[in-house]
Amino acid sequence: MLDVRRLRLLRELSLRGTIAAVADALAFTPSAVSQQLSALEREAGVALLERTGRRVVLTPAGRNLVRHAEVVLERLEQASAELVDARRGLAGPLRIGTFPTAARAIVPTALTTLAVHHPGLEPMVSEIDPAGVANALRAGELDVALVHDYDFVPSPAEPGLATEPLCTESLSLAAPSAGAFAGTPAGACGTAEGAAVSHWRDAPWITATPGTLCHAMTLRACQAAGFTPRTRHQVDEFATVLALVAAGQGVALVPELGVGKPVPGVTLTRLPIHRRTRIAFRRGAAGHPAVAAITTALRAAVPPELRIPS
Repeated sequence: MLDVRRLRLLRELSLRGTIAAVADALAFTPSAVSQQLSALEREAGVALLERTGRRVVLTPAGRNLVRHAEVVLERLEQASAELVDARRGLAGPLRIGTFPTAARAIVPTALTTLAVHHPGLEPMVSEIDPAGVANALRAGELDVALVHDYDFVPSPAEPGLATEPLCTESLSLAAPSAGAFAGTPAGACGTAEGAAVSHWRDAPWITATPGTLCHAMTLRACQAAGFTPRTRHQVDEFATVLALVAAGQGVALVPELGVGKPVPGVTLTRLPIHRRTRIAFRRGAAGHPAVAAITTALRAAVPPELRIPS
């Protein structure tokens, strides 16, 4: 009989690439991971790994077993959901991952609703960049998370995870309301025509930090317009970005949830670029009562103009 915990380790190795990365993510020692995988090979009766020096890769049998492991883990999530559903009431921790703008604009209202309908649940919110969500969900560090992608930065499907759409936002180009930067077209500042990304090729730009989806989105939007932005500031928090724009420090691309109230000194012009937010969870967990409860609460918390018609 194959041990499910060892199957999970094999699946993680196929995704993370090294035993050290698996050990770090799942709070094991590398030697413990190696021992468990060796035990799995003995259970399977075939070689699952090929070791060359410090490198370890999956054999064809190992890759095939990972495909079966995905199905097994999904069914276990479904079984867990049914067991919870059989109990009366929901209780215990619910670990929620979110990116900062959703943490401010959506999550607090959702938690208020959750407390009214399911007072036994204990939501625990952690800010996390969407790029790190998949590993955190698969490792069991999160139960549900909000993730996003952009028109220029689509997110690939993640093994072992499922998502449901939550909302869609337009992006706007934020520019100082008065005065133009050197090199921008005459009259560009604050005009609908000047809001086209290409009109700001010579302006200083404010982007998110490298490695984030927001940074990649700005870079690719500018490249699609035929130039590479001249970055002056790298800031992740959109309120700070808008304050810098108002101070004449540059232009930036900002999603609707990142704007909030109008900012004096900033002109926002909507662009045909969108950000889509989705609710992510482990495959098979959609029917889990706690996941269903927070999903319902999150949908109700989305501003009406951003909701996706059902």
